[in-house]
Amino acid sequence: MKSKSKLSRVALPVIVALALLVAYQYVYMAVSSEIASLRERQAARMGTLERYVNLIAERPALEKKVEALRERRVTEASKIIEAQTLSIAAATLETIVKGSITGAGGSIASERVEKPDDLGKLKVVNVSVDAVLPDTRALSDVLFTLESHAPYIVIKEMDSRVRNFRDPRELMVKLRIAALTGGK
Repeated sequence: MKSKSKLSRVALPVIVALALLVAYQYVYMAVSSEIASLRERQAARMGTLERYVNLIAERPALEKKVEALRERRVTEASKIIEAQTLSIAAATLETIVKGSITGAGGSIASERVEKPDDLGKLKVVNVSVDAVLPDTRALSDVLFTLESHAPYIVIKEMDSRVRNFRDPRELMVKLRIAALTGGK
């Protein structure tokens, strides 16, 4: 019996130590890894929450930027001829040019719409006009009116000649004019 008690004295502490090791390995380590995983998820969620809070805090500044960009877009849109098609844009440009020339006391001999140029999203509408103007002052007024017009109008070419050399009053003017449009 003494040998059994010796064996039980040694085996019992070994069994208890092994049971503690198994409990440590499978229970304590599993629980601690689960806690660490939960803390990592919590930290990630807190980081996401902080980003959302920062974005919400930036919202008024972003709204101001958007509003400024909208205003800028409106001012930039006023610089081009708004029309649904290129034909309508060319007709609008012709009307502007006609009004300028007839407003200065001139008359139009002929007008032609030329092939539009492509600038990506924008198109360039070209118009050629032959006109008769009473004098150089009227020509100066027409040029000033066209160059300072709200939708930007560019005079690409200009050719002016005296109509009658003996009485150098009237001018024959040939203008090639261009303007930007967003038409399709």
